[in-house]
Amino acid sequence: MFDLTDRVVLVTGGSRGLGREIAFGAARCGADVVIASRSLETCEATAAEIAEATGRTAMPYEVHVGRWDQLDGLVSAVYERFGKLDVLVNNAGMSPLYESLTSVTEKLFDAVFNLNVKGPFRLAALIGERMVADGGGTIVNVSSSGSIRPDPHMLPYAAAKAGLNAMTEGLAQAYGPTVRVNTLMAGPFLTDVSKAWDFSGTENPFGHMALKRAGDPAEIVGAALFLMSNASSFTTGAILRADGGIP
Repeated sequence: MFDLTDRVVLVTGGSRGLGREIAFGAARCGADVVIASRSLETCEATAAEIAEATGRTAMPYEVHVGRWDQLDGLVSAVYERFGKLDVLVNNAGMSPLYESLTSVTEKLFDAVFNLNVKGPFRLAALIGERMVADGGGTIVNVSSSGSIRPDPHMLPYAAAKAGLNAMTEGLAQAYGPTVRVNTLMAGPFLTDVSKAWDFSGTENPFGHMALKRAGDPAEIVGAALFLMSNASSFTTGAILRADGGIP
């Protein structure tokens, strides 16, 4: 049910963090993968590691997902290389730190929305229409538990991810019944981003969660594979939480 043999999976933000784990997981289940991010060097390094470890084709591509003028080129490159795209994982995102709400600049706010919701909307629209024409496909939008439990230290990010949640439901209606669109809502994971977290003076910052801990990045893979594969054939417009039990 989780077999992805000979499918093509595009993962934005796929060179590190959760995106890297999702790309590796897809390749281990038989998919060819496209690793897209703003750093060609890290895309190439990750693609090489995936190809060596799994024997699948891994294509690196440099792109800023928040800039619409770069997205047509990404889509064209994928279809020129593989002739199809079966799965889009809109994973690229960012949540910059700021000192106070009044210190949030318009530039920062716009950058957060561009990458976390505006770019995924455009990419899903471009690819969703082609998936419908090709007879089917799957789109997975990676959101955050902050979208339903917003924290004052990440309000622009939380608002953008809430928009992504809403967008998922609309896209599922737009491109169904042949294309399924779901949200994978991630909680706190110990990726590179977590190194900037400041929990000084807190005995267990995850004590309010059912599992009492943050997730290891590899623990996102099972949920992602469920949404990418036929295992979720009757699931669309849904939010799947992988957050360690945030109340």
